[in-house]
Amino acid sequence: MRYALTVQYRGKGYSGSQIQFEGGKQIPEPTIQGELEKALCTLIKTGSNAKYTNRPIKAIFSGRTDKGVNSLGQVIHFDTDETIVASKFLYSVNEILPDDISVTDLRKVDDRFHAQKSAKKRYYRFEFINRKIKNAFDGDLMRVKYPTDVERMQKSLNYLLGEYDFSSFKSSGTLNPSKICTIYETKVSKVGDRVIIDIAGNRFLYNMVRTIVGTLLEIEGHNLAPEHMKDVLDAKNRSKAGATVSPYGLTLMKVEY
Repeated sequence: MRYALTVQYRGKGYSGSQIQFEGGKQIPEPTIQGELEKALCTLIKTGSNAKYTNRPIKAIFSGRTDKGVNSLGQVIHFDTDETIVASKFLYSVNEILPDDISVTDLRKVDDRFHAQKSAKKRYYRFEFINRKIKNAFDGDLMRVKYPTDVERMQKSLNYLLGEYDFSSFKSSGTLNPSKICTIYETKVSKVGDRVIIDIAGNRFLYNMVRTIVGTLLEIEGHNLAPEHMKDVLDAKNRSKAGATVSPYGLTLMKVEY
């Protein structure tokens, strides 16, 4: 049987969502996947049916998130022969998981469901502080000292709507050769001195959202025309885009199937 979980986490204390390997060996750094699989295997091993003893459980994610990136709606799936009661499972797994990881939903899904391949839309949000002086409660959010204009930023992001080659916003570390993505929605809003950037797409390249934000801030910081975003997109050249900003402030909000 196949089950899907919705997972929330704070990424600061983890080396990304996925278990990492180097030279064929697992890198001994904490990951969201590692903690989840450990919790799942613990619950399986304590079941009454002896055939589950030491059976490995592999968690398949909707997509990878980098070190420092948070999630409110990451989706994973896993397979097991055991029938799981959602109410009992959610209580038990959340008691086992670290305080900065929680499972909010469990549902049985069709065996053809795949957390990554079945996903239609992924929604990301990036937040930063727009203020000269720091505040003790800013946390890990990036602080931009120069003024930014929400309307100008929205115009810049609108140039990304549609299906394009996003090579300009792809970091060199990606292993996936595909560069084509479709951006369905963009929205920039401001609450007090906090700027919120929402982007929804079918898929995202490695560090793509963070590089889009970096380009957006370059446009604002140098008072470039919003059309500069289109120039960067059309160039298909990473050197034309802005810096890749800090992962802190980036959150995977939800995944749509």
